[in-house]
Amino acid sequence: MTIKIVLVDDHKIMREGIRAMLETENSLEVVSEAENGREALEIALDIKPDIIIMDINMPDMNGTEATRQIRKSCPETRIIALSMHSDRFIVTDMLQAGASGYLLKDCSGQDIITAIRTVHAGKNFLSPEITGVVIEDYIQKSSKENPKSPAQLTTKEREVLQLIAEGNTSKEISSHLNIATKTVDSHRINIMNKLDIHNIAELTKFAIRYGITDLDS
Repeated sequence: MTIKIVLVDDHKIMREGIRAMLETENSLEVVSEAENGREALEIALDIKPDIIIMDINMPDMNGTEATRQIRKSCPETRIIALSMHSDRFIVTDMLQAGASGYLLKDCSGQDIITAIRTVHAGKNFLSPEITGVVIEDYIQKSSKENPKSPAQLTTKEREVLQLIAEGNTSKEISSHLNIATKTVDSHRINIMNKLDIHNIAELTKFAIRYGITDLDS
C-alpha cells in the first residue's frame, strides 16, 4: 500500500531534498507540497494525505497551529514535525497540538522513512533528543510548574498572536484574516488577558519562545 505524503516547509530546497530521498522508496509517494501552514491546511482538507511532514517556524500560519487545525478537521491524517528546534516549550506544544512524531532536521533520511512507517502504523515516533525533552517536560509538570501556554488561546487568537508578533498592524491583520479591525482588537485584548502579558514586546517574546513565529525574527 502506498503511503501518501505532503511536505510542508518554507524552504524549497528542504522540500526538494526530502522529496528526492522519499522517492527512492516504492511505497512512499509525495503527493503535494506547501510552504506555510495555511497552504498545508487547504491541501489536507482537499486530498486528506496519510502523512504530513511539517516544519514549525513558517510565515502566515506556523506548523503547530496548522497541526492543531488539520488534526481537528482530518483526524486520519498523521503529522510528523521536522524542525531545527528542540526547545521544551516548542516540542511539547507541537505534540499537544496532535503531532504523532517529532524529528530534528539533522536526522538521517532513514530516520524520516522509519518515522513515516511507524506513524502510519498508528504509533508515535520521537528522535532520542526529543524523548529526553518530553521526559524533562513531564518532570517539570510533576513539580507543579504551570506556565502560560498557547493552548489557552482559541484558534483565531493564536493566528492573531502570530501576526502581531510578525509586526502586522490591526488593519493588516484584519485584511489578512478577513475579520473586522474591532474584532482584531478584541482578540488582542483577550490574548493579553489570558496570558497576563500586556505589551507587544512581551507578546512577541512569548510567540518566539513557543515557536509561534520564527525564532530568528
